[in-house]
This record gives sequence, C-alpha cells and structure tokens, in this order.
Amino acid sequence: MPVKPKSKLQSEIRHLRTFVAAAEFGSFRKAANGLHVQESAVSRRIRDLEDQIGASLFIRHAGGIALTLAGQRFLTRARLALGQLDEGLREVSAIGRSETGHLRVGLFSSIASGFVSRLFGLYDDRYPSVEVDFIEGSAECHMFLLNKLQMDIAFTIGNRKQHPYDAHELWREQVFAAVWDEHPLGAKSELSWSDLALEEFLVRPGGPGDEVRDYLSLRLSQIGRQPRFRVQNIGRYSLLGLVASRRGVAPMLASETAISIPGVIYRPIAGEILPFFAITSPKNDNPAARTLLSLARILSRSENSRP
Repeated sequence: MPVKPKSKLQSEIRHLRTFVAAAEFGSFRKAANGLHVQESAVSRRIRDLEDQIGASLFIRHAGGIALTLAGQRFLTRARLALGQLDEGLREVSAIGRSETGHLRVGLFSSIASGFVSRLFGLYDDRYPSVEVDFIEGSAECHMFLLNKLQMDIAFTIGNRKQHPYDAHELWREQVFAAVWDEHPLGAKSELSWSDLALEEFLVRPGGPGDEVRDYLSLRLSQIGRQPRFRVQNIGRYSLLGLVASRRGVAPMLASETAISIPGVIYRPIAGEILPFFAITSPKNDNPAARTLLSLARILSRSENSRP
C-alpha cells in the first residue's frame, strides 16, 4: 500500500477536523472561530473534502448549514477515525516519554540491595506503567541478547568497552567472602587471597557462576594457586545455607551482603573493588531504555559525589 506524503496526510486530517467542527457548530463562521482560522478557510476545506469524496456534505442556507444524508453518515466515520487517531497519538507520545512500554534488563547479581535496587526503586516511582523483565546471566549471554535486540540494557561486571556496544561505568562494589561464623577467617577484619587459597569455593553453574570462577581462577593464579570449586545448582540463598553448614566459602558482592543467613558472616577481600557497567546497543531505540540509562547516570553522579 503506497504511503501518503506527510503534507497530504496532514491536510486530510485538517479537513476532517474542520468538517467535524462545522457539523458540531452548525455554522462555518462558528467553526472558524473555534478553530482560530478564517471562515473562508473552513469553506474551502469543506469544498475540497466534498470534491474529494464526490458528495455534498452540507446544505447551505441563510440560517447556517445542515448535514446531508451523506454528511450524517460521514460524520460518524470521521469522528471514529479522529478518535482512533488521537488515541494513537496519545499512546505513542506516552511511549516516547517512556510513560509506558517494556524493558528487558540483564543482571549479573541480585537486585535485593545496592545501586540497581535503588535505581529501579526510582524508575518504578517515575514510570510505573513500564513493564520490566529481569534476566540474570553471564556478560556473554547478555551481549548476545543485546545484539539480537532481545535485551535493552545489561548491568555487568568489569570493563566491557567493546564494539559495537556502548558501555557506561556506573558504580563499584567491594568483593567479600562469605564464611561460616566459626571459621578461623571470621576472626579477621579483612582477608587476602592467600588467606583464601586453600578454601573450597561454592559457586553456581552457568551464567554469573562462570564469570565468578574465571575471576577466582585469575586472582589465585596471580599468587601461584589454583582454586577448588564445588559447583552447586541452587539459588543464592541456598548457596549461603551451604556456607552456614561449613561446606565451603562463597565470593559475594557488597550488594549481596544484605542477605542475612544465620551462621554466615561476610569479610571483605583487600583491594578487590570491581566496576559495574551499563551496556547498551546503539541499534536499540527503545525510549524506556534511554530514560533508564539517563536516570542511572544521574544516580551514579549523585552517589559518586558523596564524601
């Protein structure tokens, strides 16, 4: 179906609005006043519309105008068309302002606390009609989905400044080790990698678990050690339950230490502070993603400026 030029479409919409106004006012003069145009402009638009559809829409008389039978039927259709158009414009405008829409967000860790939790608390307050779906996974998985436009924005650990993605550093987090409360390491206020070299690390399979294993392997290899892993296909809370039962220790981010499990304590690992980035695709034109990123930058600047 051929697309009408913008100017022609605007003209036709203007003619329809003029016709409806004339029918409702019962006078070209009153319609002109209501539309803030000259009476001659109203008369010309009605004449053009009648020429286009090939039927008279009004009977002109000394007292004003009256709809013909064709005009009565056309008025019903014109009102319906303009109503649907106005509704569509309001809907698209709301999407453009990100008041409605759908967001698909990739996460590396829990949003129970920390920057991401605060961010979405603010976002939900401002844009309550935007539906948000969260997907937890590895950075590689997120990158694939971003490239396929099946994800709008991802929050990942480490530096991901690589083509064709846009990366924006937003916050940093201290790395902790979760140990059981009677573990000898619990007596220390801060841990080193040497302290953890002989421990068995509890990790989850796939997704973020793969990156955690890579991270631990890199850090311990720098002191000549190879980590021992026990992979458990369970959730984060259950993993901490295994820590409480003395089955191993678990690396955690600062935002995850808000999780309180009886028998588990957290100790920071010296010098381990990791950057987190928001990753987006330049191909993505979702307005809701743009407003989320803008809000994330504002929150980041606000929190980073604190003493």
